[in-house]
Amino acid sequence: MAAVVWLGPSTGRDAHAEGIGSKVSEKVASLTSSSKGALASAVALDKLPPLPFAPDALEPFIDTATMQIHHDKHHQTYITKLQTAISQAPTLKGKSLDDLNKAVGTQDIPSDVTTAVRNNGGGHWNHSFFWKVLTPAESKEADYQVVASDELKKGIEEVWGSLNAFQAKFNEAATAVFGSGWAWLGMDDSGTLVISTTSNQDNPLMKAVVKDAHTPILGLDVWEHAYYLKYQNKRPDYLNSWWHVVNWKQVSHNLELAKASKPPATA
Repeated sequence: MAAVVWLGPSTGRDAHAEGIGSKVSEKVASLTSSSKGALASAVALDKLPPLPFAPDALEPFIDTATMQIHHDKHHQTYITKLQTAISQAPTLKGKSLDDLNKAVGTQDIPSDVTTAVRNNGGGHWNHSFFWKVLTPAESKEADYQVVASDELKKGIEEVWGSLNAFQAKFNEAATAVFGSGWAWLGMDDSGTLVISTTSNQDNPLMKAVVKDAHTPILGLDVWEHAYYLKYQNKRPDYLNSWWHVVNWKQVSHNLELAKASKPPATA
């Protein structure tokens, strides 16, 4: 697979981007005001976290309708179903979302709600994490060269040699996910950056059920609901566009948290 060429935060526009320049200030202002707590850590178990940007802020790379449906409908559904499962298992009350995900596949989750917690607790955590690693393409946070930490750049270069080579390997893994799932960049127990994939709403925190457990610092949703309205069955096109809206500042912060043995930010 050919390497993905990093075009920077201000290139690669398509026809849908017409007039986007007039909205730059508005979108960046919205990002700034809504993400003052962007580097906070844990999301609430029972509440839908707000998007850290306006629903149209990722245009033309991720369309407004997809963002609204994905966040307001799909994510909310995971939260609602998770609350139903917890109400049926009193021993789970008081656990954090991080702890619930780490407990998947263990005896800490009652057998009668195991599947519900795995699917919906995973869905809630994954999407909360996902929103945090996105940012408008015209924002400073989307510029890898400017905002990515030295630690992140070093980690990527040590394993893959360059950003482009890493992106190519990540895209290859994400494209190969059969059906629905996620692609991840994370730090393993040795402190090395790794790429992994999971099925459905599993994530690398679920050590008891996933093949490659690690602390995720970047994640990509490759369920069709994340891209089908704009890209239909062209997942590779979605992957190439997504790189324009990655929040490298947040990814760098997640790596900092991982090195401190802390969970990644979801709120």
